[in-house]
Amino acid sequence: MVTPSSHRVVGFLRTILVIVGLGAAFPSAPAGITAADHVVVHKAAHKLYLYNGNQLLGEFKVALGLSPVGTKEREHDFRTPEGRYFLVRRNTRSDYFLSIQVSYPNKSDELRARKNRWAPGGSIMIHGFPNVPKHPAAYYSSNDWTDGCIALSNSDMVEVWLRTQDNIPIDILP
Repeated sequence: MVTPSSHRVVGFLRTILVIVGLGAAFPSAPAGITAADHVVVHKAAHKLYLYNGNQLLGEFKVALGLSPVGTKEREHDFRTPEGRYFLVRRNTRSDYFLSIQVSYPNKSDELRARKNRWAPGGSIMIHGFPNVPKHPAAYYSSNDWTDGCIALSNSDMVEVWLRTQDNIPIDILP
């Protein structure tokens, strides 16, 4: 169970880790923070959930692609993919506040795109707000605004960063 006091502790830890640049150095969750073993995104609810087994570790509000209904089919369709993927790479020097790459496209995405003679697209990430915002902060927290990525507030992004590691599954559901 995530309590207000655990959020304060995680908030303090993430601030320190980001300030000293060690956030990327941890291959797994720091001591005292339960690591997630899978991620679930419910697009219709605009929620990202972190789980360890059946235990819910956290629930976060997300923004999606500008065209959030339906699965991503091709490059530049502004949709967030649906299906089973994996977290594959972390980037502390992203154009957004931290980013974790999702393994889109998978084989079935590539096959569907090839069949339709489309480029499937790529570079789907979980990330925070833009480092150089083009809109007020309220815009990013109340609208779908990405090209197909899954965006969280910067503070929520740090918690997701700290509780996940590469190669865990992410299920993106309609």
